[in-house]
Amino acid sequence: MTLTADNLFSALSHPMRLRTLILLSQVGELCVCELTYTLDLSQPVISRHLAQLKQAGLLSSRKQGLWVYYQLNNSLPAWAENIIETTRNGVINTSPYQDDLTTLTNMKDRPNQACC
Repeated sequence: MTLTADNLFSALSHPMRLRTLILLSQVGELCVCELTYTLDLSQPVISRHLAQLKQAGLLSSRKQGLWVYYQLNNSLPAWAENIIETTRNGVINTSPYQDDLTTLTNMKDRPNQACC
């Protein structure tokens, strides 16, 4: 699917999808369990939001063993990268975005240390 402005803004119209995208733009790659912990949502809810972001062309994923890791799609058009970067820079020091990063940073047993 080719990313359009309509797809981008539609995908980001839900607060949890926006929080997810901002968090991924800050840290690079996260597994579903890190997102469920950080955003305090169930795995099915997180997975549904991730699927919508991926379907819009904003995310890509990779599987490692039992875990699926998500990151920003590295093939995003420059205009979409600029929107994401500008949005991130505008909200990074506000709640809930700053709180999300703090929660993630304080998470014990993150997958890069030990799988969830």
